[in-house]
Amino acid sequence: MFTFMPEQASEWAPYVDWLNDYITNISVFCILGITAVMLYFAIRYRRRGPDDVTPYITHSASLETAWTVVPTVICFFVFYYGFESYHEMRNPPANAMEVNVTGVKWRWDFEYSNGKRTTNELVVPIGRAVKLIMRSQDTTHSFFIPAMRVKEDVLSTVYSYLWFTPTKLGEYHIFCAEYCGLQHSGMLGKLRVVSEGEFGDYLYDRQDPEAVELPPAELGKLKFAEKGCTACHSIDGSKGLGPSLKGVFGGDHVMSDGSVVKADENYIRESIVYSQKKIVKGFEGIVMPAFEGQLSEAEVNGLIAYLKTL
Repeated sequence: MFTFMPEQASEWAPYVDWLNDYITNISVFCILGITAVMLYFAIRYRRRGPDDVTPYITHSASLETAWTVVPTVICFFVFYYGFESYHEMRNPPANAMEVNVTGVKWRWDFEYSNGKRTTNELVVPIGRAVKLIMRSQDTTHSFFIPAMRVKEDVLSTVYSYLWFTPTKLGEYHIFCAEYCGLQHSGMLGKLRVVSEGEFGDYLYDRQDPEAVELPPAELGKLKFAEKGCTACHSIDGSKGLGPSLKGVFGGDHVMSDGSVVKADENYIRESIVYSQKKIVKGFEGIVMPAFEGQLSEAEVNGLIAYLKTL
């Protein structure tokens, strides 16, 4: 079925459109079929006179079986392909290029791994997987790129993620898809998909010094030493007062209550800002200071980026 969809510009787009068209076609077929049968019975069995009697029909086992089994099979089919695509969308490849995204009334701020910062303009290379690590500084936003077929809520309480691989050069719209206040409709951005060479020139362009700051990982390394983290945490795997942070990111860790936690961005942030919420098993007697209100968002992001390098 022909659908008025935005341009397909990512690896996700054809698959998402196919599933959307499949569900739409099935829905249209069912609506037309039910309407046609309803009209047929209304005409075929209409009352033709005062002595007309409606035929006594009890049931049809084959018909009841068909209208139970067929929709069930269709629902399982949609569930399978929907869950499969959802699972892939939630698991970016390990080599994906990471960009930090901050939603603020009413703009999008982007920060690259080398410290380059932009507002309302995201530039990515064609053919490379891009992972966006997103957080809001105020209310709830929703990051939406129609041409890439990706959308994810951006919250102030936790990091959220999305990823895509662009397949077409060009410029594409970025919207906020969650009403966030008076100027919500003006919270627009631009995605530019460029060649690898052009992206390298853009990423390391130093013509605008204000747009480039200390890379997040380097800022994190400085704050790691400045805040005295080395007093308790080693970075080489050796034993200390606290858990070693070598290879901590991405691993599964057992907590004092027996639960297992994956050390992603949200866990690392919580451990920095609210250090006593989750205690690693074997370190119950160690009280780590909480850094709530002592670190800026950029510094927290920097510490997370630094731990990823260990």
